[in-house]
Amino acid sequence: MTDAPIVVGVLNSSDDTVEMLRVYLESEGFVVVSAHVQAIRRGDQTVEDGIAAHKPAVIIYDVAPPYDRAWTFYKHLRTLEGLRDCRWVITSTNPSRLKEIEPDSRDLTIFEVIGKPYDLQEIVGAVRREIARGD
Repeated sequence: MTDAPIVVGVLNSSDDTVEMLRVYLESEGFVVVSAHVQAIRRGDQTVEDGIAAHKPAVIIYDVAPPYDRAWTFYKHLRTLEGLRDCRWVITSTNPSRLKEIEPDSRDLTIFEVIGKPYDLQEIVGAVRREIARGD
């Protein structure tokens, strides 16, 4: 009997970044479901019918400018059916701004990636740690 593959969700505002993360995570044995943040905000895609329907173990979400709006959207996503129990890996090129927006983040799992290009091994390590924490 083999273990079922682990599903990882990717939410980002850059198509190139979504594709880069998808390719790398799949090469590491994960199944990836993804969505473009702007398409969700416009209503072209829904989280519930897309990522949430696949019940990901971990979601990688990039907090991009405007940071306060992206952070508010993240907090909304965490309330949606199918995403409440997910583990989250947060990426951002400006982690100090995130700390200003949400200084009391003890209940949140935040993994910050500073600058681009992303260190893909670090992101995969964070995903694996969150999966282990969720068990």
